Amino acid sequence: MSARLTRPHLPRVLSLLLALLTQLVAIPATARDDFNVRDVHTHLENGVYLLNATIDAKFSAEALEALENGVPLTIVIHFQVRCVKAWLWEDSLLDQQRRYVIRYKPLADGYEVYPLPGEHGRRFVTREAALRAFGELTDLALINQDRLQPDTDYEVQIKVFLDIEALPLPLRPIAYLKPSWQLASRWSKWPLNR
Repeated sequence: MSARLTRPHLPRVLSLLLALLTQLVAIPATARDDFNVRDVHTHLENGVYLLNATIDAKFSAEALEALENGVPLTIVIHFQVRCVKAWLWEDSLLDQQRRYVIRYKPLADGYEVYPLPGEHGRRFVTREAALRAFGELTDLALINQDRLQPDTDYEVQIKVFLDIEALPLPLRPIAYLKPSWQLASRWSKWPLNR
């Protein structure tokens, strides 16, 4: 018997593939605002625009349980600086991702938050303090003033998400399939104060 698909089976297989593709495409669109970006402010200092912001994180019970069991969670903060009137296909002046790790250290009975690359950062006694500290962005360098046109308005766009690819390999398939692991915010836009 041949393993090739016969013509009568082809529509059924194509419809199943289309249904699967529809489900996969719908996953990112269901961002539930697990990360809320607020209090964004930019200011110019020594020719560089700096950003201050607060990120409130709502981790799922599964993610918090993994954290308590020693699984480090990597959070990506994606920044863009764009002209306010830019078309969708136009390049951003800045397109940068910053990655932060939150991990529990059982021997020290505490939590650590640090930027990547790196392996050491600030230590905290409680999980709540570590999550708060991760969300306090202070004086992050965004873009040099000389890259901006003087008579043009710009905005900062920010999106935050849990990096599933940074999870341990055995946990990744579960994280890709379960919505409780697909933690993300929508893009938020803030004026670049000049």
